Amino acid sequence: MALLLLSAQMFPTVTLVIGLYSQYQKMNLLNTLFVLVLAAASTALPFSVMLMRTFFNSISRELEEAAEIDGASRFRVLFTVIVPLSKPGIMAIAIYTFLIAWDDFLFGLTLVSDLDKRTLSPGLSLTFLGEYSYNWSGATAAAVTATLPLLIAFLFLQRYMVEGLTAGGVKE
Repeated sequence: MALLLLSAQMFPTVTLVIGLYSQYQKMNLLNTLFVLVLAAASTALPFSVMLMRTFFNSISRELEEAAEIDGASRFRVLFTVIVPLSKPGIMAIAIYTFLIAWDDFLFGLTLVSDLDKRTLSPGLSLTFLGEYSYNWSGATAAAVTATLPLLIAFLFLQRYMVEGLTAGGVKE
């Protein structure tokens, strides 16, 4: 299963768009916000699963066994022991997925044609950059304004990002 997920990340996004476009067209999902959610999830899912896999593997099995000996069910062990210990990994995945969705250009340009449903990147390029004229000052101002929420979010969530990406890296 891990090799299947890694092989899914091996292909460039441009090649995935062709298959996704035809599938979404058959399901009548084009020009919806849901198609953008599905596309962002399909892009972020392989890395997210692999990161959480290493993160869960780094949690000591003895902690789970101790909770089971104390009488906790598997469901309770999951939510009282494993999820609290994996919060840095979950936050790192949330930040990563948000950045993938925020920075998406290709899916927003290909899968959605309505201007009011486009993501930020294709909206900026189609608004300020035309075939014969470029509004560089407007595009630069919009790009800086679009970057500010990311910068603020990264400053507040940097600790979780570093913890989440380094916690699963050491095997005992």
